[in-house]
Amino acid sequence: MTQTAPHEYTVRPATPADVDGARRVMLDTFYKGFGYGYVPTWHRDVVDIKRTYLDDPRHLLLVAVHDDEVVATTGVRSQGPAHPPHPRWLAERYPDGTTAQLVRVYVHPEHRRRGLARLLVDTACDFIADTPGYERVYLHTNANVDGAEPFWRSLAKEVFDARTSGEHGPGVATVHFEIPM
Repeated sequence: MTQTAPHEYTVRPATPADVDGARRVMLDTFYKGFGYGYVPTWHRDVVDIKRTYLDDPRHLLLVAVHDDEVVATTGVRSQGPAHPPHPRWLAERYPDGTTAQLVRVYVHPEHRRRGLARLLVDTACDFIADTPGYERVYLHTNANVDGAEPFWRSLAKEVFDARTSGEHGPGVATVHFEIPM
């Protein structure tokens, strides 16, 4: 499952040696990219990457490595969106166990615009297709992050836009997507 991306990047499943680098990419995204930092109820997986991703055969953490440094991540977890904060109907449509949720699709700013996110997502979708029991691929994104919404619209089908529903309340810029299997 190791793939070489353009510009001497290697995309592969994370190993225990990658945990600190992957965590750094994730935390940098929370603090610098999103501007709200680490939130324990949303980001528990980041504290225990090994147990969440490396020890569960139905989960996966992919990393993109450049010069021995983790510069991008993408995760797969066998769970759907949580209710709350997301609407009940959405959680019911994407139940835990049969839903493969794409998470932590983050590329360090200096390494963006090189096809890494697309390669990571494609590789994650290959893993999902080869893993028995998955019926759907779900993800949500923060549409306020520059480039996130157009990226996902190029790969996935919108299921729900919280910005226009009023179900989340004002100021929520979450858009939910499904990628065909």
